[in-house]
Amino acid sequence: MASTEVLLLKPIEGLGFEGDLVKVKAGFARNYLLPRGFADPSTLGNRKRIEVLKQNRLEREVNELKDAESVAKRLQQINLAFAVRTGEGKKMYGSITANNIADRLLEEGLKIDRRKINLSESVRMLGKHQAKIKLHHNVNVDISFEVVSENPIIEDASDNG
Repeated sequence: MASTEVLLLKPIEGLGFEGDLVKVKAGFARNYLLPRGFADPSTLGNRKRIEVLKQNRLEREVNELKDAESVAKRLQQINLAFAVRTGEGKKMYGSITANNIADRLLEEGLKIDRRKINLSESVRMLGKHQAKIKLHHNVNVDISFEVVSENPIIEDASDNG
């Protein structure tokens, strides 16, 4: 397989950040990175741009870190509660997902990508639960939320027996 060296102009997940010289397969560069403006071919002229791109990257990362830290402080002050329908024996209909948490945070004024919310397991029970949110590669926040029943809980008749 033929490979080529390209200069990244934008950060690409799993590949690198702007200003990085990376080796990729020629087809990936030709069909994806170059047409979308994510990279330029590695030439002597482009190599001179590396310092400018790295300076821009440094400034962007400092700003992203500050933003992530401020969002983390706000997240730690938010109390989330989800009212769900339940059936007999406190059984929930459905589950609470990362989408539900992201939607609730958006209502609170915080736009968090659902892919950054990590639930250790799907939430299918009433009670308190935890979720981990990765805001930045240096900033992770643990949030807790509560799942409560929106209708009166009917005890299962077989429990009384």
